[in-house]
Amino acid sequence: MTTPDLTTTYLGLPLKNPLVASASPISKQLHLVRRLEDAGVAALVMYSLFEEQITHESYELDHYLNRGTESYAEALSYFPDLDTYNLKSESYLEHLQRVKEAVHIPVIGSLNGISAGGWVEYARKIEQAGADALELNIYSLPTDPDLTGAELEEEYLRLVRDVRASVKIPLALKLSPFFTSIPNIARRFAEAGANGLVLFNRFYQPDLDLENLEVVPNLQLSTSYDIRLPLRWIAILYGRIPVDFALTSGIHSANDVLKAIMAGANVAMTTSALLEYGVEHASQLVDNVQRWMEEHEYESITQMRGSMSQRSVAEPTAFERANYMKALNTFSL
Repeated sequence: MTTPDLTTTYLGLPLKNPLVASASPISKQLHLVRRLEDAGVAALVMYSLFEEQITHESYELDHYLNRGTESYAEALSYFPDLDTYNLKSESYLEHLQRVKEAVHIPVIGSLNGISAGGWVEYARKIEQAGADALELNIYSLPTDPDLTGAELEEEYLRLVRDVRASVKIPLALKLSPFFTSIPNIARRFAEAGANGLVLFNRFYQPDLDLENLEVVPNLQLSTSYDIRLPLRWIAILYGRIPVDFALTSGIHSANDVLKAIMAGANVAMTTSALLEYGVEHASQLVDNVQRWMEEHEYESITQMRGSMSQRSVAEPTAFERANYMKALNTFSL
């Protein structure tokens, strides 16, 4: 049997296989980025540039530029601190350029936030820095009881339209699962100009320190179990929403990658597995995907994609509420 064709496309980018390294601190180090490419990763999403960083830097820079101007007229043209003032956002753009020069795989920029303004400007700068595509990580925790879901969705859609109008590179949205109607908002994002959807964002969940009475960060790595939620929704949306899909959360084994593709994803994104087992774990994932395809006589990723989506399986209701009671009845004491 001939070697299976592992190639796929994502956001219009040709990829040698469906394994993509999602946004993480790994991309901050060039030697790790090179090792990812050597291990077989087909594309890389850069760590995120956060809206809060951009906003904070704008205020801080304004403070430096205006400090002392009320005392000395000549101070308007004297900026003593700017030689050593280092913008994290500018460093991000410089590092992105270095990453692009270091590897031959596509590099996808990442912005994390929910509002327009400076965000749109940095989307353009990321494009100019050489990114092959841009991922918008829409992470908002609405806490205002007067803000309706419809209003929040309109903010998201406005942001996508503004970014889409400002850049020519492909645009993907990394979403949370917390929408009233995921199919509806997915379709509207596609209409607003999104080329791809990344399902799903794993939210930061703080914990409480009972001894010190403090709110503390608590970030846990995913497990293969976490694949089930994005797997279900990609299987439902595949063939119904005209975008590419990336499955993220829970990609730890070759089986996870295969499930993602069969549900309808163009690519499977992983970070937790690379952090837990090392970046060379990527080569094991790719090799095992190829081995499984050979054993089961699959010729290509294209042939496999969507073969287990809702529209392709014998029992489509298994992805819906109709299977809920059946699943519960499988458990007995």
